[in-house]
Amino acid sequence: MNSFPLSAAEQGFTLLATGVSHGTDARYDETLLTLALEHGRVAAIWQAPRSLVVPRSYRRFDSFDTVCEHYAAQGWPIVVRQTGGGIVPQGPGIINLSLAYPVQGPAMRHSEAGYRLICDILAQALGTLGVDAHACAVDGSFCDGRYNLAVELNGEMVKVAGTAQMWRRVPGAAGNPASGPMETHVGLVHALVLLDADTQALTEAANGFEAALGSGRRYLSERVVAISKLLGQPAGLNGQFLQALESAVTKACPPGC
Repeated sequence: MNSFPLSAAEQGFTLLATGVSHGTDARYDETLLTLALEHGRVAAIWQAPRSLVVPRSYRRFDSFDTVCEHYAAQGWPIVVRQTGGGIVPQGPGIINLSLAYPVQGPAMRHSEAGYRLICDILAQALGTLGVDAHACAVDGSFCDGRYNLAVELNGEMVKVAGTAQMWRRVPGAAGNPASGPMETHVGLVHALVLLDADTQALTEAANGFEAALGSGRRYLSERVVAISKLLGQPAGLNGQFLQALESAVTKACPPGC
């Protein structure tokens, strides 16, 4: 990520850079939590090198370290992230959107709103391309959840983006003296968009890793689709989507704005 001075947005999010930032670590967006505390609501659009990203819960498998070494040698390094969910791929053709912002009160009070916010932003950006996407679970997709973004394809809902989030309590944060102390949390809400990726290869990599661990999980490649395939490989898709996404982010109204 290119570094440059930040100024807190008075209403919406401050976008850290225009265009997509390449080559950042798959855990890059966790650094946004500190930036949000220092500068207010921040957002980033970015890409990471090819990798498989898993939550900390995967460390419970006895063979985890050995399997990670094997996959790294095969060109699929494993990255352990702080957010929940399941295994997700990173790499070429995948666009990430991350939002970070402080809130007042218990984190669980803001969880649903965070998911709805990022899904609305993505749906708006995809809508400019003619893609009608909705939040829903897609059984059989990797890292499935209620707040996937999915499209209807051949009569079924198929995943085009996944979401995750994490919340961190701010130590020593003071509440409103008139109403008593209130916790302050800073949240990170993340989305991964399958813009122009080989979803067959991504699913195979995720399945191979799960099989090597002996987790019993298996994913179906037909339950995910890239936007480029959905639209028939149009020219200029990457630039069009990034422009639409930047616009949607800067116009978004986060909680408390």
